[in-house]
Amino acid sequence: MKFISKLILAMGLILPMFASAQDTTDVAQNTEPVFTKRQKVDGIIATVGDYLILDSDIDKAYLEIKSQGADVSGITRCQLLGKLMEDKLYAHQATQDSIVVADSQVREKMNKQLDYMVEQLGSMDKVVEYFHKDNEEDFRSEMSEILKTNMLVEQERDKIIDEVQITPEEVRTFFNKIPTSELPTFGAEMEVSQIVVEPKVNEAEKQKVINKLKDIKKEVQDGASFFGKAVLYTDDKASSSTGGYYKINRKTQFVKEFKEVAFSLGEGEISEPFETEFGYHIIMVEKIRGQEVELRHILMVPKVSDADMKEAKDKAILIKKRIDDGEVSFTDAARTMSDDKETRANGGILINPKTQDTRFELTKMDPALYRDLVNLKDKEVSVPILETEPSGKKKYKLLTVTNRYDEHTADYAKDYTKIKALALKEKQLLAIGKWFDTKIKDTYIKINGEYRDCEFTNNWLKK
Repeated sequence: MKFISKLILAMGLILPMFASAQDTTDVAQNTEPVFTKRQKVDGIIATVGDYLILDSDIDKAYLEIKSQGADVSGITRCQLLGKLMEDKLYAHQATQDSIVVADSQVREKMNKQLDYMVEQLGSMDKVVEYFHKDNEEDFRSEMSEILKTNMLVEQERDKIIDEVQITPEEVRTFFNKIPTSELPTFGAEMEVSQIVVEPKVNEAEKQKVINKLKDIKKEVQDGASFFGKAVLYTDDKASSSTGGYYKINRKTQFVKEFKEVAFSLGEGEISEPFETEFGYHIIMVEKIRGQEVELRHILMVPKVSDADMKEAKDKAILIKKRIDDGEVSFTDAARTMSDDKETRANGGILINPKTQDTRFELTKMDPALYRDLVNLKDKEVSVPILETEPSGKKKYKLLTVTNRYDEHTADYAKDYTKIKALALKEKQLLAIGKWFDTKIKDTYIKINGEYRDCEFTNNWLKK
């Protein structure tokens, strides 16, 4: 398996975005040192273009890995420095390529992560204390810079690999060059189909939300703060702390209905309530800058009653009975009765988001999905399963296992999709390697002190 393992490991160490709140001196003492005598004074150990790397950045990287429960004993400081330099080169080149990360994108991502942190720790004060920061402002400032750099890294790396395409002949060549003894083994898999039944919100509840949004619009027109109303009433957690603020252009990934309303308004104008798949909104446009619109919005999601939930469950039970009685096949029921747009057209078949094919490897399956399927026999339809999405939206689903595949050695015909993914990964890694070779030559890079004795994968020392 050495051949395949190289592909899996070649992307390097993946570091989370923020350090854990532990004493960095402990990490330096408890991990295997690269150097017999490490300087204790923090200082600049490397420069990559416009970016500086401090000795303490490596300590933070160790903490980030440890905070995820991973073993750091086999990871050297040289390896971490190499990974940090890779990220800095990506970020530096992204700036040279005029890649721009909008402040609104950073704020949106930061707010989501902060909401999660607050939920886990109990309050913002506890989050600040946990990360050993002096105050919330400093914490947000540092977190913003880290997120912005990470987003630049992602966009530059994606820019490189998105240009890589692979042909069927290249896939065949890739497969044929793998030694027979090193062919990968694919674990037991299954194909799964689903039918989703969403509760229908009653009209009275919908009208209640629409009326509330109309009242808010009138209050803002009479002088109230849209910012304050959004903080109080919006159900959009990602933008609640910023008063519903977003900056979008026509390429920004928002639902169609939202963008259509946003780009139909003038500065200072407030929309009428309108519906998307997320609920009901009103939008106020603050500024129009060319193709960009700065806006605030309030989202309100109509509440689903117990009666609505019971009606949805009863419908799911009836669908299951009709399938069990042979009145309709699971596939036809999914096409005509499922409320899930993504799977309805193909008869309810789930697509694995990690591989983009229809198979799910049991050992890598989402635990919640595995729990729902583990006791199902072939073609058996599950009882209605209540699922609550992160947004709080609830629905019932029926599941069935349509195919099972035993553990087996890779077969070109049967496993083409997986083999193609491995072949593409190898070609992408080669493209990234060439990119590093070129950019290292063209970029100012300096490594200081004892770190010059490191053996790096990339030619950072330009030997």
